[in-house]
Amino acid sequence: MARADLDKRPGDVAAMFDELAGRYDLLNDLLSAGQVRWWRRVVAGAVGAQAGERVLDLAAGTGTSTVAFGTSGADCVACDFSLGMLRAGLRRVRAAPGRPQPAFVAGDALRLPFADGVFDAVTISFGLRNVVDPARALAEMLRVTRPGGRLVICEFSRLSARPLRVAYERYLARALPAIARRAARNAAAYEYLAESIVDWPGQPELARMLQAAGWSAVKWRNLTFGIVAVHVARRPS
Repeated sequence: MARADLDKRPGDVAAMFDELAGRYDLLNDLLSAGQVRWWRRVVAGAVGAQAGERVLDLAAGTGTSTVAFGTSGADCVACDFSLGMLRAGLRRVRAAPGRPQPAFVAGDALRLPFADGVFDAVTISFGLRNVVDPARALAEMLRVTRPGGRLVICEFSRLSARPLRVAYERYLARALPAIARRAARNAAAYEYLAESIVDWPGQPELARMLQAAGWSAVKWRNLTFGIVAVHVARRPS
């Protein structure tokens, strides 16, 4: 894939993630200096999955977070439009039969293959900015969530301090693709990811998008100085 023009053609984005699937989790750990593990723990706490609940993990990739949600006894579904990611996750889950065994479902965030109101919680981490129509995706998430159910979004966001923001954007533009070039076969994919992070709206703008889609009780928490933000919301009862 060439450098991103940010039109987010679904086929191109899916193919990009297919190619990254084998080393995706390792690269995330490397490029975030291990911070991704803490971000996942914060998301798991915000989701608060309970035994007997149904949890949808969108843009689940290889299902690393989905498996963690399932340790509570929740019935979890890992949904992604990258078949390569899903296959990698399914192989890993089958190799560890003593761990939670979530369902792996291929699906598009704009047309979720689920009935109305069937999930107690829906979560998406680092995937909403890759969707061609985020507002429509938020409406779809609302549709499949039961009244009173919850939404948790973890996404790259905006640092409030300008010197930190400038340094971080320089890292995204130069260092991240250089590191990825050494560790992955497709450094251009990480150029796309870097551009998508810079182009993504900040915390207040995403909160307004959530409210416009029909979600209520919208709040967010900054992680790592605002490099990442976790937004939480409820479907009105």
